[in-house]
Amino acid sequence: MANTALLNNIAHKDLKVNARHGAAFGDAVNQTVVFPTEFAEVQREYPILFRKDEAGKYQAVALLGFDREENLFLDEAGWQARHVPVIHQRGPFIIGFQNQQIEGETRREPVIHIDLDNPRVNETEGQPLFLPHGGHAPYLQHVSHILRVIHAGAEIAGPMFAAFDEAGLIEPAAMDIKLDEHTTYKVPDIYTISEEKLAALEGAALERLHKAGYLRAAYLVLASLANVNRLIGLKNARRAAEA
Repeated sequence: MANTALLNNIAHKDLKVNARHGAAFGDAVNQTVVFPTEFAEVQREYPILFRKDEAGKYQAVALLGFDREENLFLDEAGWQARHVPVIHQRGPFIIGFQNQQIEGETRREPVIHIDLDNPRVNETEGQPLFLPHGGHAPYLQHVSHILRVIHAGAEIAGPMFAAFDEAGLIEPAAMDIKLDEHTTYKVPDIYTISEEKLAALEGAALERLHKAGYLRAAYLVLASLANVNRLIGLKNARRAAEA
């Protein structure tokens, strides 16, 4: 169980966070969850696929590699991409909620918790969380933004997938990756948007998706699939370097 605490500038004034990326921090994965609120950035770098979680609900994932624990964007210098999925930018922080009195009203407001046992957390190396006078340091401001992206994305994902399902847009995907004549990979248990069914949408169904903002998300998912070729190039380059 995580040793989490509500972040504050007194108890945690000296804390730093190692914000680098590496296998030691859980970045060596071949798929990672992504959120609708980052689809525009994700689709420029990675293929976006759908999977079902343990509860049978759809979630979006970015494909990062083909072998187990293989992130083709990760090397000794860090994560080599213009956008790092927000779940990997979150670091040791978790968004929480607590009741606060604001203008005489009790409101449920977001607050930041920190996992004090996370290997990124220390007092000697990395990004400071607070300025000397107690204000939020730039890194913590960035984390606050990332947590908002995650929270908003998690709230959008369920209704978005329900809308896709209702419109009949989600279909199983067959992804057979051929690196050369002797090496192939199959990515199992994945789904995507049906390009044919999306193109055939009209009337009320099309209008509902457009008004909700889900139509753009569907097109971003389809556009992202062109990045499979980029992954193949990265994989072959890595294989050549290791040969």
